[in-house]
Amino acid sequence: MEQTGHQPVLLDECIHYLTIKPDGLYVDGTCGMGGHSYEIASRLKNGHLICIDKDNYALEQAAERLSEFRGHVTFIHSDFSKTSRIITEFGKGNADGMLFDLGVSSPQLDFAERGFSYMQNAPLDMRMDRTSELSAFEVVNFYSEPRLAEIFFEYGEERYARRIAAAICKERSNKPIQTTGELVEVIRQAMPAPALREKQHPAKRSFQAIRIEVNDELGSVKRMLLSAPDTLKTGGRICVISFHSLEDRIIKNGFHSRENGCTCPREAPICTCGFIQTLRVITKKPVVATDKEIENNNAVLGKEALDKESEQQRRERISQVYLSQLFTFTQNMIDFGL
Repeated sequence: MEQTGHQPVLLDECIHYLTIKPDGLYVDGTCGMGGHSYEIASRLKNGHLICIDKDNYALEQAAERLSEFRGHVTFIHSDFSKTSRIITEFGKGNADGMLFDLGVSSPQLDFAERGFSYMQNAPLDMRMDRTSELSAFEVVNFYSEPRLAEIFFEYGEERYARRIAAAICKERSNKPIQTTGELVEVIRQAMPAPALREKQHPAKRSFQAIRIEVNDELGSVKRMLLSAPDTLKTGGRICVISFHSLEDRIIKNGFHSRENGCTCPREAPICTCGFIQTLRVITKKPVVATDKEIENNNAVLGKEALDKESEQQRRERISQVYLSQLFTFTQNMIDFGL
């Protein structure tokens, strides 16, 4: 079964930096539809791939896509923040490589009923894991006005966070906000005229913020960084694809603390703080998608899909998908006595 349809972002770069060993143990912590996983599994002979995702539908699709590798792939419904525990319980030793492709995935955006898109009307949901209790409906209709404003500002970097939060609370005092379409309209009416003339959709930042809150996305990244690298083999590699500045900062800070976390004064002759380096950056700066990759992914959408998109929608989709960065790190061998 060959790869078809939408190609995952930074695919070639991820495969290159993972330096896959045919007999290695690898983890795709955000399996999605299995695009990255397929390329990893196809390079294994006696090795094994653990595919993790909190979205059951995505796991089902990935399992079908990777069916030819049965026996070499294990699918686990979980959050990638639990990668360390999953590897330990798997019982095959530490991993040779890990990949984490952060953010929302294609199936979640493609299906309107999931409630992720501000372009299509649907019930407010936004749960990546549909078995979880918290949905966008609860956030929008039951969070306090100060908390909503905080979420919009911190997770969406929204300049009009307070105005939007106030408008939501005023609207829901009359009746619950049930759908994405209703929420978009409330946000639109809350924003000043100049903001509505900006290129990006007025609800983009707010929807991102609610999605991050519903799925605890940034919390998952932090927890993953605290534990997952400890279950890498010496010399193993971890690749993280990020999509916005909030993720970027967490990743950079998390890995910096493992590479350069010594708190001793610069003039100190020896380290006395007890810091042990556990990761080393292997790319001087983040890797970004090429123009060719953007063009190719436009092509796989098909003419009909492109015809239905406005130019503004196309630009927003590209910015969401391709303003991504690949951070690659390898565990430091010297500090493990090798």
